[in-house]
Amino acid sequence: MTHDATPAVAAMPRLLLRLEGAALLALAVLLFALSGASWWLFAILILAPDLSFVAYLAGPRVGAIAYNAVHTTVGPIVLWLIASYFYIPSRASAAVALIWAAHIGADRMLGYGLKYGAGFGFTHLGRGGRATG
Repeated sequence: MTHDATPAVAAMPRLLLRLEGAALLALAVLLFALSGASWWLFAILILAPDLSFVAYLAGPRVGAIAYNAVHTTVGPIVLWLIASYFYIPSRASAAVALIWAAHIGADRMLGYGLKYGAGFGFTHLGRGGRATG
């Protein structure tokens, strides 16, 4: 697959994915507010998933794998379920899951998608988060 041939969502499906991201962001922030957790924790951790950018130092394929691993909703959902099932005494795990979900929602809302191994700017939502045509 050439760099120009990396598939990207366009038109109405792309808009729906961005709206879905906005909805995820709004729900995660609302639940976080209701949780009573510290907004300082939110401020400190909201950009933490972007530390996965460091993996790009090992190359675009490794970077894409690391980025995608922490930019899908599977992680925060699993963390939330574990925290709920085992009733972890501290609500920190649930708060972290909500912050993580909020980050993912904000990324999708802004048009930043999951990465392809072709390079950082190649995403499922288009080149550099923008539609490609």
